[in-house]
Parts: sequence; C-alpha cells; structure tokens
Amino acid sequence: MNNLSFHITDITANSIRANASEIGLFIEEQDARIIIRITDNGSGMDAETVARITNPFYTTRTTRKVGLGVPFLIQNAEQTGGSVFITSEPGKGTEVTATFLADHIDCPPWGDLPGTVAMLITGNPEINVCFEYHAGETAFSISTNEIKEILDGIPLNHPKVMLLVKEMIKENL
Repeated sequence: MNNLSFHITDITANSIRANASEIGLFIEEQDARIIIRITDNGSGMDAETVARITNPFYTTRTTRKVGLGVPFLIQNAEQTGGSVFITSEPGKGTEVTATFLADHIDCPPWGDLPGTVAMLITGNPEINVCFEYHAGETAFSISTNEIKEILDGIPLNHPKVMLLVKEMIKENL
C-alpha cells in the first residue's frame, strides 16, 4: 500500500465487515508525527485473533488465504520509526492506532484523503462515520449523521453529494 489513504480504506473495510454501525476516524498531525486512529463498534476480536492478524498468512476471509492489510500497515509505520497498536474486545469493537514519523523518507504520502473519507461516508449510509482531523491550529470534524441532517432526505449515495462532501473536507484540511 503506497499511501495512507489506502491503509485507512483497508482498516475501515475490516470495520464494515465486522458489522460496525459506528466508525471513528481520528487523524492528528503533531510534532512531525501522523497519528491515525480508527475505532469501531463491530464484532471485535479476542486476544488470540488480535495476535494472529499481524501474520500475513492469516485472514478471516474465505475468498483468499492471505491478509496483508494489517501487516502492510505495521511495516509502513515501523519503517518510519512509528508503530501500530490494536485493541479489541468481542462484542464491543476494535481500535487501531498507527503512528508515522512524517518527516521520515519512508513515510507514505496521504493519497486522496478527502476522497477516501467522502467515499467511506457516502458509500456506507447505514454507518455513522465520524471523522476528526487536527493539525496545529486546523481542526475539522464531520459525521454521517450531521450530513444526513443537512441533506434533509437527499440520499447520501447521490453522486453530487459525494463530490460535495469531498470538497467540504478538502477545503477544511
């Protein structure tokens, strides 16, 4: 995975497969560090499963025999001097926190963060996605429920809504 947005897409896809109804995406840029924290209230995992998901030859999916998303996230974070921590509890959800040293030569670029967040929100209207971004004096937050209130009945998956949400996020980052 060659950018941070791909990692966000992969981890949030895991949350969606775990039947989460709430996904939190919290990003903080501080002191040359990028901290990405993704939380969900999905099915969660026991301690044994959490330990196994770091192995690229383990996956809960039946469509393939490898699960590379979490191992690639760990590899990319550690290459920058950062780290990844995963906590989970069955029936309560999962939290993945990845820290990258932003000034390290191996730190992946962001990719299309506004497009990734807009797609996550508009592509999953039944899930309340809460997005928060903090960097110095810049702070921005938005959630699926807030957008639904503003739209007053217009479907979230309408193509113009996705463009609107993407532009709103882009302007505020």
